[in-house]
Amino acid sequence: MSDALHPYATLTPDAVMDALSSIGLWGDGRLTALSSYENRVYQIGLDEPFEGHAQVVAKFYRPGRWSENAILEEHAFAAELAAAEVPAVAPLVVQGRTLHQHAGFAFSVSPRRGGRTPELDDAEVLEWIGRFLARIHAVGAATPFKHRPTLDLASFAIEPRDWLLAHDAIPLDVASTWERLCNEAIAAAGAALSALAPQHLRLHGDCHPGNILWTPDQGPHFVDLDDARMGPAVQDLWMLQSGDRAQRQRQLGALVAGYEQFREFDRRELALVEPLRTLRLIHYSAWLARRWDDPAFPRAFPWFGSSDYWKGQCQMLEDQLEAMAEEPLVV
Repeated sequence: MSDALHPYATLTPDAVMDALSSIGLWGDGRLTALSSYENRVYQIGLDEPFEGHAQVVAKFYRPGRWSENAILEEHAFAAELAAAEVPAVAPLVVQGRTLHQHAGFAFSVSPRRGGRTPELDDAEVLEWIGRFLARIHAVGAATPFKHRPTLDLASFAIEPRDWLLAHDAIPLDVASTWERLCNEAIAAAGAALSALAPQHLRLHGDCHPGNILWTPDQGPHFVDLDDARMGPAVQDLWMLQSGDRAQRQRQLGALVAGYEQFREFDRRELALVEPLRTLRLIHYSAWLARRWDDPAFPRAFPWFGSSDYWKGQCQMLEDQLEAMAEEPLVV
């Protein structure tokens, strides 16, 4: 598909500025595209500050991905978190609304927050993050989402697998091996999820280090609730672990130590870390394939789709099968 046929092709800098002016905010000419593939996000300087903000971040939602009700649930959750003094960046209310429409795009405007990626080998940093994750989950447990999905086996593994196979997204020389390993991994992950049946609550949903802005004096700011959904609490913890088993053990210990200063953590959910990682692995490949008509994706992920890519996925699925067979980390 050519650039001209993709919806985001019409989202030019002028269109972004026009959208902002349509709600009474006037850019001063400074516009910077921020790293985002699912949506389009821009940092924009304002001619006159709005509620004390000289710069804002405008987020243009991918057409057709979320319903208006689902987006508004995300905004309401962010507002609840902010009201509970959790440092989650919530959209600004402009002209009485958080969600706006312009030229076929739904968009929101948020205050700009600075910061860097948190240092995951620093126990103090992880404890600080853990405390706020507990507070996010305390708010998230109060009421369920009505319009946003649940993180489950069907939507994060079975449907993506079926879509990839139905659309011949996997080269023939790898397809049968990948399908076999994927089926084995889904069965193992499904058994783990069924055995535990964890409590589901409203989550950040995509709490990787890139979605936390860290400052030494203020600690973490949680950004990008675009993937907020229902799911087990451990979903917001496991992506903050990296390295070998000993490193992950230390990181998990610090996160849970901070978490339990505000909310009890169900340690049974630690058995879901590798199953959830497996679901994300399958879902990620399908996400890339579904978005391939967006010109930003071939440019950003030129390695995707080759036989070597899928052979690498087969190896990762084998690794996940081994990981799911191991005893989970304990704290």
